[in-house]
Amino acid sequence: MNQRILVVLPHPDDEAFGLSGTLAKHIHNGNHVTYACLTLGEMGRNMGIPPFANRITLPSVRKLELEESCRAIGIQDLRLLGFHDKTIEFEDPKVLDGVIEALLTEIQPSLVYTFYPGYSVHPDHDATGAAVVRTIQKLPEQDRPTVHCIAFAKNCEQAIGKADVANDVTSFISQKMNSIKAHRSQFQAAELLGSKQLSPEEINKRFATETFWTYRFS
Repeated sequence: MNQRILVVLPHPDDEAFGLSGTLAKHIHNGNHVTYACLTLGEMGRNMGIPPFANRITLPSVRKLELEESCRAIGIQDLRLLGFHDKTIEFEDPKVLDGVIEALLTEIQPSLVYTFYPGYSVHPDHDATGAAVVRTIQKLPEQDRPTVHCIAFAKNCEQAIGKADVANDVTSFISQKMNSIKAHRSQFQAAELLGSKQLSPEEINKRFATETFWTYRFS
């Protein structure tokens, strides 16, 4: 039976490094992925190197980059939720949770990807993960989807243990690299991903394993 998978992240590019290979693998296996992106990352500081965006054009640039990344991964169901960058922690929880609840009701996912609240560095990451966890926790235990979280705070392993999910995405490394490269305005690092800079062996070593924490509801 094919899975329905929901991804809830705050910014264009959040998917690229952390789970683009995993999502490409899911899609290859016949699973349906819906990616709900809360903002257009319009407050991002990076404008490209050399700059090709500005404060006015950045939202539309990042929207196009996100769409290109989704095509690289194979995601056909992209939802842009219209919240404002760098303000997720200040949103009315009823509004934010209501949007997530509506997605859960519509999609009925068996698996949800988001950030681990408190261990994902950026306030928008933590607030998004907290809203997803809060909303799913309201569901009867038997109706809750599994939640796989991204975490990369320095203290995360000491606080929440080692990641319990490790996906080998070697077979989907080209999709992952193309997802990363799609976000041209944000990743100077993307310039380092070409064959002249990194060998295929180095790329696999750095990018071919994606790890997640299964959220344990109390």
